[in-house]
Amino acid sequence: MDPLQLVIIVAAVAALLCWVASIVTKDTSWVDRAWSVVPVLYVWIFALAALSSGVDATRLVVMGILVTAWGMRLTFNFARKGGYSGVEDYRWAILRGRMAPWQFQLFNLFFIVLYQMTLLVLITLPSYTAWQHPSPFGAWDAVFSALFVLFLAGETVADQQQWTFHQRKKRGEARGFLTTGLFAYSRHPNFFFEQAQWWAIYALGASAAVAAGAGFWGGAINPTIIGAVLLTVLFIGSTVFTESISASKYPDYAQYRKSTSMLIPLPPRRRDAASAEGTVS
Repeated sequence: MDPLQLVIIVAAVAALLCWVASIVTKDTSWVDRAWSVVPVLYVWIFALAALSSGVDATRLVVMGILVTAWGMRLTFNFARKGGYSGVEDYRWAILRGRMAPWQFQLFNLFFIVLYQMTLLVLITLPSYTAWQHPSPFGAWDAVFSALFVLFLAGETVADQQQWTFHQRKKRGEARGFLTTGLFAYSRHPNFFFEQAQWWAIYALGASAAVAAGAGFWGGAINPTIIGAVLLTVLFIGSTVFTESISASKYPDYAQYRKSTSMLIPLPPRRRDAASAEGTVS
């Protein structure tokens, strides 16, 4: 069986289970719980297919290891926030309150389940490109892999800074929203590094195609770029929605917006007044 066919079958089963579970439990965070798991499985399906065919699978094994590290970090961070203990994402609850029940159920089926589960397949398709174009692991592959590790480290630091602040806030030692550490350079550094990792995965797939002689169009720029693009679009939309909630809770958030980049870490612009320390999520 073509590994892509197997990935599609696994994705369809996962989507069906998430949708049924959301109906039965009235909890729409099942896709969130699968988010850090199914992409790891998809990439390893392609890697194992390459290994079993006897071609040079070094690049795909590296991609599998990198995505596994991504999944482990995300799973740990999600678990310590209570994500696997029945805690629903607060944003879904807010949207549920803004929609009629039938409207939210359509949103649940077509966006939360079908769109996002399809996206989780699309972001892993560079590994399909690598499977289609087996070639030796080269210098550019090493560069893109190193960038992935750098982005993974950045997201780990950002999440830990956010977690530490939340714990201080629970103890009454802090208030407002976080503006220190990496959050002094980006309002959502964890979001930026999350997207950047998948752009690095895209680059690894494109590197395989180029090394196999695919050229610029069809190689460096190939159809699997749609996954990284749609992930970025999703994160931008999620960021705008999240910030609308933060702005309604914290009057000083408007000043933070003016002084700090939304996603890409950049030197902060001058602030008119010190903002209260806090978190943006």
